[in-house]
Amino acid sequence: MNATPSLGTMGSREMIDACMQHSLFSWSATGKVDPIPIARAEGIYLYGPEGQRWIDFNSQLMSVNIGHAHPKVVQAIQEQAATLAYAYPGMATEIRARLSLRLAELLPGNLNTFFYTLGGAEANENAIKAVRLYTGRHKILARYRSYHGATNGAISLTGDPRRWPTEPGMPGVVRVMDPRPYEFSFGSTDEEIVANNLTYLEEVIQYEGPKNIAAMFIETVTGTNGILPPPKGYLKGLKTLLEKYGILLVCDEVMCGWGRTGKLFAFEHGDIVPDICTMAKGLTSSYLPLGVMAVSDPIANHFRENVFWGGLTYNAHPLCMACALAAVNVIVEEKLVENSARMGDVMHKHMERLAAKHRCVREHRNIGLFGLIELRKNSAGERLVPYGGSHPVMGKLGKFLKDNGLFTVLQWSTVMCNPPLTITEEQMQVSFEIIDRGLTIVDEVFEQ
Repeated sequence: MNATPSLGTMGSREMIDACMQHSLFSWSATGKVDPIPIARAEGIYLYGPEGQRWIDFNSQLMSVNIGHAHPKVVQAIQEQAATLAYAYPGMATEIRARLSLRLAELLPGNLNTFFYTLGGAEANENAIKAVRLYTGRHKILARYRSYHGATNGAISLTGDPRRWPTEPGMPGVVRVMDPRPYEFSFGSTDEEIVANNLTYLEEVIQYEGPKNIAAMFIETVTGTNGILPPPKGYLKGLKTLLEKYGILLVCDEVMCGWGRTGKLFAFEHGDIVPDICTMAKGLTSSYLPLGVMAVSDPIANHFRENVFWGGLTYNAHPLCMACALAAVNVIVEEKLVENSARMGDVMHKHMERLAAKHRCVREHRNIGLFGLIELRKNSAGERLVPYGGSHPVMGKLGKFLKDNGLFTVLQWSTVMCNPPLTITEEQMQVSFEIIDRGLTIVDEVFEQ
């Protein structure tokens, strides 16, 4: 066995070879990945061992909301590590108290009680337990254009193709179509879409038996499956419909929460408060792993008298909670939510410009700094990539972006546009200039 090199001494090739030889990469056949070697990161930039630089135009996994290496968060982690790095979950700690008080202050309505996990999937797993224990019902409604995590229950709630290899999965999941399905349309206006989708959903509820359904899980704004903001009036209409049958609403804000959409929480756009909200990613800006299930007062009161059958070794981990408190305070105090809303307008204008210039652009959409550009293969508007499929030009586009200093995620026919909430107008301009040049590659394969 070779001696391990000192930290900071590996070159790109050595780093890549060791990672590919001795680790597995998510959602990938390891022999087919082409990872970017990263030595450090700061602000919106990633740096390689030889000084390479990339703009992080996807905030890694739509999660580094405050940008990389923020000194206030780094300091908070260091101070907590020197004070109390870990405590048994059944103990009370000052950082647990402080973070819980801060979250109760920031979350709207009666979302005042929190169960801490190590990520979004675990938050959703515990929300599954909570809704079933609280209601005494078993079935759960979920949408096809959704992603809720890779653990057993969360991947069962997920609608996209990543669930297929793990099926049959958790029993009791009933999937329904989104307000904006992949091909089928519920209407041409928001009013039509909402009315038709909720009529359809109510019929599904009748078929499944309202007394059997504990909750409906939604991504408030659908993430990797298309950055799909809900139509105007949908969230309020959905909440009213579910309340009619005593069905809880769980809003998964793992990706869209903490300022990403131009509000602190995406459900605020719809003027509602869910019964449960799950969070992660931007909660700590992913400096350390932490997820949260926030529950309403009635649910919290139920579990003051009844056992909540959930537990984790790293529940309420002090180090992660110190990171979260610092990251949340940065978001609020440095007005990153406001910057997200303002820069979302700037992003939209860049997208409009590219749509007018490149025939390969099918459509674009964003809400705050949560956006994407969707590509087409022909003038009929057919998506470049079929549902769950691929196209060789997407690999070429990805390589071009990487070679020209921009990191983002390409998902099927889409180019993700989710930079840190700290991005400036100048940095946005540079990013879209790179994307602009990259789209000429896709224009070359455009079919009339």
